[in-house]
Amino acid sequence: MKVVVIGGTGLIGSKLVAKLEEHGHEAVPAAPNTGVNTLTGEGLAEVLEGADVVVDVSNSPSFEKDAVMEFFRTSTTNLLKAEADAGVTHHVALSVVGTERLPDSDYFRAKVAQENLIKESGIPYTIVHATQFFEFMNGIAASSTDGDTVRLAPVKIQPIAADEVAAAVGRAAIGAPVDGVVEVAGPEAFRLDELLRDTLAAQNDPRTVVTDPHAPYFGAELQETTLLPGPDAHIAETRFADWLARQQ
Repeated sequence: MKVVVIGGTGLIGSKLVAKLEEHGHEAVPAAPNTGVNTLTGEGLAEVLEGADVVVDVSNSPSFEKDAVMEFFRTSTTNLLKAEADAGVTHHVALSVVGTERLPDSDYFRAKVAQENLIKESGIPYTIVHATQFFEFMNGIAASSTDGDTVRLAPVKIQPIAADEVAAAVGRAAIGAPVDGVVEVAGPEAFRLDELLRDTLAAQNDPRTVVTDPHAPYFGAELQETTLLPGPDAHIAETRFADWLARQQ
């Protein structure tokens, strides 16, 4: 099977390419640094020639309101058109658990727009909703930092290792399209503020985590279960403490 991985040189994409190759598939990483640009369309027709599946794990370089919407709308529109022209029979996209519950966030509104384009394209598809990556905890802290203070809401989060996100996307890619959403999450739920407090302490980070029920998460206020998966989610195995210990 030839699988083209858009964003194939990034955190999830590079892991996905390696996993697909291990299982005997032809996995082609596609990104601006490999000559493929979904925003301009450059290189799309060439890289999709003969492709059975396209997996989109790309992300916007900017989370600014107009930039992030432009990225997901334009890149997804260009990609789906090129797939239709090339006869691709399965489109797989990585998105985020809770996306549809965060309409006040510029980023998540853009992800909803991306998902709607996929659903309306006529190309068989699978959308993988993952919870937040272990590797993204520092990014969450950075987005919530003001001076030496990190303000976070006391809500639940069930993060997952990037390796296991890549594995879940890989399973979707080589399986039949579900024309819907599948969810994947880590094995443990934490309180977001407590998890970040422990994570920063383990990294000897001097910032102080302050619990604030109204602290925004990428522009949106969270409810208790906004970031949690549903009951049918695939639960991964790696525990956060074990992963964190390996990072030291």
